[in-house]
Amino acid sequence: MITSSTVVNSVVEKLRAALARGQWRSGEMLPGQRELAEQLGISRPSLREAVIVLETLGLVRSMPGKGVVVLEANLSDSQSHDSAVAGASLEDVLQLRYTLEPFIVGLVAQSISSKEVGQLRLTLMDMREALEANDSEAGVNAYIAFHEELFTLTSNPIFQSVVQQTSNALKQSAEVLRNSPEHLAERLEENEAVVRAIRSKNSAQASAEMRRHILREGQRMGIELNIPDDNLGRSNL
Repeated sequence: MITSSTVVNSVVEKLRAALARGQWRSGEMLPGQRELAEQLGISRPSLREAVIVLETLGLVRSMPGKGVVVLEANLSDSQSHDSAVAGASLEDVLQLRYTLEPFIVGLVAQSISSKEVGQLRLTLMDMREALEANDSEAGVNAYIAFHEELFTLTSNPIFQSVVQQTSNALKQSAEVLRNSPEHLAERLEENEAVVRAIRSKNSAQASAEMRRHILREGQRMGIELNIPDDNLGRSNL
């Protein structure tokens, strides 16, 4: 069954793609709600929610009594974002992950399906097989894939945009992960603890396990994260 959030997220992505290819140019009005909703095969309330997300992203603006106008897109936005991530330090990456990932897994634990839990466990199995085969490259790829799968499971459509930066940042630290294959077993154990909490739909525990995992990642990289609320996490390390 498709949830409303899933529908909204899908519509946001379709409209972003249409804007990116110039279907509607800067200053033009989107079709009326009824027409556009019919084109997309969705309800008008779902379309309104999607428009709110697009407004939050700075792509359109609702004008009372007139409709929705397309704003001028900054074509260098994605490039500047990638450039910013490329210039980030490992501490920057970990701070971003610590800020978002515990909250995301807490949300995921509340609504995840058994099928989605199964997919997470399969990815962890890939990590285990890589560990047993002493294949550090496959292990790192499975590690990144696991965290990216967690990102995609959030049903909040705005998060879908924001967490892309987290995914990019995680890939930026991949070289460090490859250079420390001896820690793959620890990463696997910590991620398994996250999945156990998610499977039990224990949102608070899932968040706590992810906080501990990221703090330990910092320790393994020789980075002591300066996190304002890290006392709880550190007390359980």
